[in-house]
Amino acid sequence: MILWGGFIVGIVLLVWLDYAFERGRTLTTRLLTFRVLFWIGLALCFNVFVYFKFGQTKALKFLTGFIVEKSLSVDNLFVFIMLFQYFSADSHQQMKALQWGIYGAMILRLAFILFGITLIQHFHPVIYIFGVILLWSAWKMQFSRHSAKQPNELKLIKAFKKIMPITDDYHGDRFFLRIDGKLWATPMVALVIAVESSDVMFALDSIPAILAITTDPFIVFSSNIFAILGLRSIFFLLAHLMKLFKYLKSGVALILAFVAVKMLLLDIFHIPILASLGFIASTLTGAIVFSIIARANSGLRKSASDNK
Repeated sequence: MILWGGFIVGIVLLVWLDYAFERGRTLTTRLLTFRVLFWIGLALCFNVFVYFKFGQTKALKFLTGFIVEKSLSVDNLFVFIMLFQYFSADSHQQMKALQWGIYGAMILRLAFILFGITLIQHFHPVIYIFGVILLWSAWKMQFSRHSAKQPNELKLIKAFKKIMPITDDYHGDRFFLRIDGKLWATPMVALVIAVESSDVMFALDSIPAILAITTDPFIVFSSNIFAILGLRSIFFLLAHLMKLFKYLKSGVALILAFVAVKMLLLDIFHIPILASLGFIASTLTGAIVFSIIARANSGLRKSASDNK
């Protein structure tokens, strides 16, 4: 319990310090890149702690889980971009929404993780259901052009509007205010509800994926949390460089399919953790390299066309 309590308190403090650091600063590409590397470095330092505390096997499982969860978070970021555009939120409002989104994700993912592990322990065949869910998610990510629901169509927001009215305009980054003695919510509340709703949907993919790697509650939870810790920095960096990595979503879909196959073959053939880590790392690297090459070739073709 001391380990869990210390970890959760430390993470909450880090998220608050991260938000305090961002506030009032211009989010340049250089600063965002530095902060993404900082969060990744922090996760790797924690991985060293896991190595000395729990041993090599769990350290490798933490690292694999972290990479899987970090890569899966990319698809979530595209939904965040849509949500922020719909709500016309400025960068500061986006930062605050994502901060509270991370707090909510910590609670929701812990609940999902404990439920998933308990389900596997008491009903092992459910792991095959998780495998099928991941295969479907991989296919959907690669081939379907699904459009996210408009935020006002989300049931949670509709239900909230029945409880409390929502103002048409923002009032800075405030969540609530009083108008003529009546308490009103601002669009910031609806934005956080939309962000949390999207995280619940993506947790249905990410939690089964990490459970295919390990069912140790602390390793699953800590790798999940470290994967979403730098989510805000990655989001704003992605917003700057979104068109650069054309094949990244395809790479993530391939990783999902691989994890699904690993889960479905769990009782027949065990894929070593190092092999899983190598496949995931090489797939992500390949997707980024091919994206850069495709972008460079597109630039050359455009230049040649302009010169004609």
